[in-house]
Amino acid sequence: MAFDGVGVLAAIIIGGLAGWLAGKLMNSKTGVLMNIVLGIVGAIIASILLGLLGVSFAGWLGYLLAGIIGACILIAVARAVSGRKV
Repeated sequence: MAFDGVGVLAAIIIGGLAGWLAGKLMNSKTGVLMNIVLGIVGAIIASILLGLLGVSFAGWLGYLLAGIIGACILIAVARAVSGRKV
């Protein structure tokens, strides 16, 4: 798994920040561990989806932006599937 120039520890920190910011934007009540997971997985998903559209992010700021976008997508999907506010 490639983090596009971001190390694993930095990916965890940036992923946690991205997940936290996405939680605030989407008014979600998730914990710290879930924020990290949402941020990292969200960054991977957003990078893939945006890559299909020809948009690419690089470095820490790009990883953060992709993480926020992807985590918001994951929160929206979780809300749609569960029918509850996640």
